[in-house]
Amino acid sequence: MPLLASWIDRFRDRGRTRVRAMDLYRRIVAQARRPVFYQRYAVADSLDGRFDLIVLHLHLVLERLGTLAEGGALQRALQEVFFADLDRSLREMGVGDLSVGKRVKQMARAFYGRVRAYETPLREGDREGLARALVRNLWRGTDPGGGRAEALAAHLVAQARHLAARSDADIAQARLDFLIPDDLEPAASRIAEGHP
Repeated sequence: MPLLASWIDRFRDRGRTRVRAMDLYRRIVAQARRPVFYQRYAVADSLDGRFDLIVLHLHLVLERLGTLAEGGALQRALQEVFFADLDRSLREMGVGDLSVGKRVKQMARAFYGRVRAYETPLREGDREGLARALVRNLWRGTDPGGGRAEALAAHLVAQARHLAARSDADIAQARLDFLIPDDLEPAASRIAEGHP
C-alpha cells in the first residue's frame, strides 16, 4: 500500500507541475504576442518571428527556473509544453503527419541554437553581444536600424533582472509577470545616454 500511495503522490506532483508549466507557457506566449514587438521593434509578424519571440521569453523563464532548488521538473515540463505546442501548431497549419516530426526537430535545433546564442550575453548583462545575437536570429541577419536591436537587448536584460528579483516561491508557483517593453524611442535614448 505505501508503494501505491507513493506512486499516486508522484503522479499528482507531475500533474501539478504540468499545470504550472502550462500557466507559465500561456504567460510567455501572451508576452511574445504583444504588438509592440512587431510594430515598434520591427519583428516579422510571421511564424518565424513569433517563434523567435516565444523562444526569447521561454529562455528567460527557463533560466530563472534553473536557479530554483526544485526547478528542474518545472523546466522539463515547460519545454514539453512548448514542443507539444509546436507540434499542434504545425498540424493546425496543415503540415502532414509524416513531416511534423521532421519540422519539430528542425525547430528544436533552432531553439537550442538560439539558447546558446543568448545565454551568455543575458547572464552577463552584455547588451551589445545580445543585440548582435538578436540581429543574427530575430531579424535573420539584417539590422532593423533605428536602435531597435540595442533597445530590445536592453529590454531583455532588464527583463532577466526583473525575473531574478521575483521570489523563488512566486516563480515556483508560476506567479510571474513580464515587463512591458518601452516604446522604441525612450529605450533607445536611454541606451544612448548610457542608462540601463
